[in-house]
Amino acid sequence: MASSSSPGGASSSSPGDKVKLVTVLSIDGGGVRGIIPATVLAFLEKKLQEVDENPDARIADYFDVVAGTSTGGLLTAMLTAPDKSSGRPLFAAKDLAKFYVDNSPNIFPQKNWVLSKIAGTLRMVSGPKYDGKYLHSILREKLGDTRLSDTLTNVVIPTFDIANLQPTIFSKFELKYKPLKNALLSDISIGTSAAPTFFPAHYFETKDDRGQTREFNLVDGGQTREFTLVDGGLAANNPTLCAMSQVSKYITLEKDKDSDYDFFPVKPAEYGKFLVISIGCGSNHDEKYSAKEAAKWGVFNWLVKGGSAPIIDMLTTASANMVDIHLCVLFSALHSEENYLRIQYDQLKGSAGSIDDSSKENLDNLVRIGEELLKKNVSRVDLETGRYVDVPGEGTNEQQLTKLAKLLSDERRRRQNELPKN
Repeated sequence: MASSSSPGGASSSSPGDKVKLVTVLSIDGGGVRGIIPATVLAFLEKKLQEVDENPDARIADYFDVVAGTSTGGLLTAMLTAPDKSSGRPLFAAKDLAKFYVDNSPNIFPQKNWVLSKIAGTLRMVSGPKYDGKYLHSILREKLGDTRLSDTLTNVVIPTFDIANLQPTIFSKFELKYKPLKNALLSDISIGTSAAPTFFPAHYFETKDDRGQTREFNLVDGGQTREFTLVDGGLAANNPTLCAMSQVSKYITLEKDKDSDYDFFPVKPAEYGKFLVISIGCGSNHDEKYSAKEAAKWGVFNWLVKGGSAPIIDMLTTASANMVDIHLCVLFSALHSEENYLRIQYDQLKGSAGSIDDSSKENLDNLVRIGEELLKKNVSRVDLETGRYVDVPGEGTNEQQLTKLAKLLSDERRRRQNELPKN
């Protein structure tokens, strides 16, 4: 299902290669809490390997689109970037949580916890809490000169450009029309994870050596472009809708052209043909702040409170929940609830709710939470309370992922069987 050569994924874009499902994987932002979706993805990849009896099967082989914001953008890059020697994905899903456990203490350095918390709060007043140097270096090391166009399936990573106060979405679908967005995957990953107050904004430039193209007035207006990026969570902490809209936009642009459109023989609004797995990084729906408390806050307390940034917490949580609520309503209206699986842990307590607590105790706890989440019943968000309630008869997240692994395998096998025989 994945390919580095065509916008539709799959192994070719021939007219015989019709899809019945458009498969989407989406991963929220959440700092060190990225360990939670990493643990869930390790289980899914294991099931895909079992179904296909192929220990080398990878997540990128089965999804037409992988989308991620912030820490989800890092996971997206690691799942879809090719290893230069093998051409296969750089990371197996089983190695993702280990990457976080090994590197988070250097990304979010904390010595003495009490002193670190005080020092971190003071740093957040005058500048970012962390300098980001280790994060930048490890991403440069792992991703090298890999560009967006090199990913093994379609990738969608939201960021936010503070120079233009505008969301900037890096999408492999758009590169034909916007070649100046073909940035290094490391720059995109650094940009989408540059959480305000935690990491510095990230600036870089891109160049297009192919010259200018002016189709649909969508192409970039010159041969260079500047980006001044911060965390994509300001625009879409849950990037599921971004991914689905990119597919629809691609279909709209390509439908009258002799192109890879045959891979998506669906209408832009046929969302019932989407199969979506959306994984969150956890949240806490118990009362975190009170009106009595917040009524006394000034600018400082909205930006810094207990080592976190309340305004950022609220923006990213609201963004993610609104997308989930919208999709629950949409798939329900289409009588396609089984095509949308949202996996989210909404009972994070204490340090588990932090995006930057890199203590061994907390990192190990996040792995346990991911494993516990797999055992929990499939749930959907309550439109009034924002809490997740169990869906009767759907079983556990583990059982549902096992079922979806079979569907993903069947879709991939069907496409391979319909390829023209040489």
